[in-house]
Amino acid sequence: MNDTELQKLKEQLEGMKKDIYSDVEQTLTEMNAQSGNIPDPNDRASVESDRSFELRLRGRERKLMEKIDEAIARIEDGTYGICDDCGEDIAVKRLEARPVAKFCIDCKTKQEQREKEQGR
Repeated sequence: MNDTELQKLKEQLEGMKKDIYSDVEQTLTEMNAQSGNIPDPNDRASVESDRSFELRLRGRERKLMEKIDEAIARIEDGTYGICDDCGEDIAVKRLEARPVAKFCIDCKTKQEQREKEQGR
């Protein structure tokens, strides 16, 4: 992978990070705005369901943020784009589609097959 591709992927990761921060700010603003008393039980249940869904999304984004930080750290230390399992290069097309990928497509496929066999 050349420096131009690496820089493009780093910018993509940083853009993803920025989008997540923006979503978090928006969620906090919306939750603070909705903190009023809602007398109707159905409306209250709907608001609580929406909040629960938003918090689940933010939890997933928190995990993604950790993966983004790891990927940026791998770029910095020169190990980005190398499969954690077999040590081969990860295809640039795969990294463009999933910039936080730690495994080449073959190793990831094998991992998913093992998980499926184990019932996870």
